Amino acid sequence: MTVPLLQVQGLVKRFGGLTATDQASLAVHAGEIHALIGPNGAGKTTLIQQLSGALAPDAGRIELAGEDITRLPMPLRVGRGLVRSYQVTSIFGRLSVLDNLALAVRLPPAERLPFWRPARAERRRFEAAAEVARRVGLGARLQQRAGALAHGEQRQLEVGLALATRPRLLLLDEPMAGMGGDESQRMVALLQSLRGEVAMLLVEHDMDAVFQLADRISTLVAGRVIASGTPQQIREHPEVRRAYLGDEVMP
Repeated sequence: MTVPLLQVQGLVKRFGGLTATDQASLAVHAGEIHALIGPNGAGKTTLIQQLSGALAPDAGRIELAGEDITRLPMPLRVGRGLVRSYQVTSIFGRLSVLDNLALAVRLPPAERLPFWRPARAERRRFEAAAEVARRVGLGARLQQRAGALAHGEQRQLEVGLALATRPRLLLLDEPMAGMGGDESQRMVALLQSLRGEVAMLLVEHDMDAVFQLADRISTLVAGRVIASGTPQQIREHPEVRRAYLGDEVMP
């Protein structure tokens, strides 16, 4: 059996008397889009923070490609290809789209040199940044100040910043937050275009987007994963419908 790219086993995180994640376990396979859904307060963001390294779990284990990264600092996780986005857009608003992406670009090892960089390496950095901009639909906005972009375009840029680091797994925390219908569909199309190229763990409340995108879905309730499966299995799961979906999403 293929080893999952991400294997999460029994994560526990407590804040005083509150248990935010309670023996949470799930697996994400290479190239798949895996959605994490659940009601507000279920512990989804706390789980993402533990996976990214922003929070240390009180118990449990996190493996990336078979390596135990449970205690690995966030920068080293990024170096291994585990990168996250945030609910609130995080960009350099005063810089251009191109400069934002150039700062994030992670060049191949042969082009990384300590202390100094030849001109060709810097050209390669900006060429790579421009290619990422085109990939996320911002090829015509290279010189525009990032803070002047529309909200949906800022979210596209944030995905681009993550892609520029050459990730194996993206942790996407509500990428459609605050978007209108057209903007959400553009984001769905962007994430669809990345299917198979990079794995994604997607936290999202937009159920239309979730069921368009997800190969598999896990449902978190009160800090515990109560079900994982295909979209159809999750649609039909009685406990998931009772705890979260209700009649909102029909088979």
